[in-house]
Amino acid sequence: MYLVTMNVTDAIAEILAEEGVEHLIGFPSHPLFDDEAAKKAGIRPIVTRQERTAAHMIDGIARVTSGDQVEAFACQHGPGTENSVGGVAQSYAESAPFVALPAGYSRAKTNTDPKFSSLVTYQSVTKTAEQLTDADAVGETVRRAFQAARNGRQRPGLVEIPKDMFSKEVGDLDYEPTSSTRTAPDPDAVAAAADELVAADVPVIYAGQGVHYAKGWEPLKELAELLEAPVATSLNGKSAFPEDHPLALGAGSKSEPRQLNHFINKADVLFGVGCSFTKTAYGITPPEEDNTIIHSTNDPSDVDKDVKSDLAVIGDAKLTLEALIEEVEGRVDDDRGRYDDVVSEIDAIREEWLADWEDDLTDDSTPINPYRVVNELDNVVDKENIIATADAGNPRDFMSAFFEVTEPLSYMGWGKTTQLGYSLGLAMGAKLAHPEKLCINVWGDGAVGMLGMDFETATREDIPVLTIYLNNREMASYDTPFFGNYAEVAEALGGYGERIEDPGEVAPAIRRGVEKVENGTPTMLEFMTQKYTKKSRPDLE
Repeated sequence: MYLVTMNVTDAIAEILAEEGVEHLIGFPSHPLFDDEAAKKAGIRPIVTRQERTAAHMIDGIARVTSGDQVEAFACQHGPGTENSVGGVAQSYAESAPFVALPAGYSRAKTNTDPKFSSLVTYQSVTKTAEQLTDADAVGETVRRAFQAARNGRQRPGLVEIPKDMFSKEVGDLDYEPTSSTRTAPDPDAVAAAADELVAADVPVIYAGQGVHYAKGWEPLKELAELLEAPVATSLNGKSAFPEDHPLALGAGSKSEPRQLNHFINKADVLFGVGCSFTKTAYGITPPEEDNTIIHSTNDPSDVDKDVKSDLAVIGDAKLTLEALIEEVEGRVDDDRGRYDDVVSEIDAIREEWLADWEDDLTDDSTPINPYRVVNELDNVVDKENIIATADAGNPRDFMSAFFEVTEPLSYMGWGKTTQLGYSLGLAMGAKLAHPEKLCINVWGDGAVGMLGMDFETATREDIPVLTIYLNNREMASYDTPFFGNYAEVAEALGGYGERIEDPGEVAPAIRRGVEKVENGTPTMLEFMTQKYTKKSRPDLE
């Protein structure tokens, strides 16, 4: 509880501290930066080169802490808020929580054309959007934003603060921080779902990001082993189930493992947990005939939105999985007798698929095959000590299918919307949350062009990340002849940069890069790659 008299700026800073905010990330001018109010409250201010990167960093922190760490974003009124829409929209689409505190025009001009209004414009990309118009309401207004961000489907909450409000005096500020709550599923729905799963001949589990936020990794594995059921994840849910587990199918995306596609189409019962079943080019499209679809989500608006379900189980993913285990245990024997057959089927399809891709994964030709880079990265890094992500376009498609992850929260996947440049901020945010981890982003020409200058933020703020740049001198398959030596740019910005053109040097270069990062230096490895866009598309085979 905080009981003191102050102005709005200082009151907000103290509220952030009470809420456990550790980082205020954004771009000035904004009194939380300019007056050092956040710093005085014990919050680390970080200024990025572009507002969108700031939002991405806070997003990354939220993801790798299962939504527990809700941070704050701030920017200038007018151009700052205009620049920031994309970052907030990406986090909204991917369900990542933070509280945005953009400055606004003075109250006398807030509705005057052409003044930009965050209150109006951000409503479609935030869970809640308010404007602070009464200094004495600062506590309850900011509290509502945090409450929205922390609970249910976690997404950004926003409070626009007109610039003439910051200096207003607040009366007694009596602030209690918000809390998070979880909802348990309807026991009847759980029992019905257990009946369907136990009776199924080919049950398949599809795990989404909600498993990460609920920290439901262990009960997910326990249920899969109890049912002897294969497990696929969404791209956002990648790493919710260890991909080296015998029952693992990998992550559904535009490019995906063959065994995943096989079992999604073969399943007579598909159980989606912690997922939205949103139809996107970067997810699965399950059959909706001759099967039963069970949809478990903490957001009822997901149900029947894109995929018609036969049974809905509304609740926290971990609580749902635990309740299902209890119900299923009473319906099955310890050994259902099909584990070996299921695992053998997965292995056979997986080995055939990897054999078909062997030439790409080990290609010695020049320019370097991008799949060779991903394969060497997969082989070199310590999977127990990494957090990885890949940018929109080809890097995502290369990584989603062929970069295997084994630990919870070791991969930040995304695809509900696909803004170029997102991955660098995610990796930097992950590094702030977990400085002991090797945090990696893989991106290409388009993404580097959008937000590559924020590599300087990593060097200035001592955030040592490993950025893998697949430079094929164009964006995807578009005829966009880009050029530049970005390894030299990385050096000029204070980090370590290296350009690699020899396939035999891919693995050694990655090892050198890891060593540089471990010694505290942000590192960019620029691999000169082929213009290669082949994808693993078993749905088209």
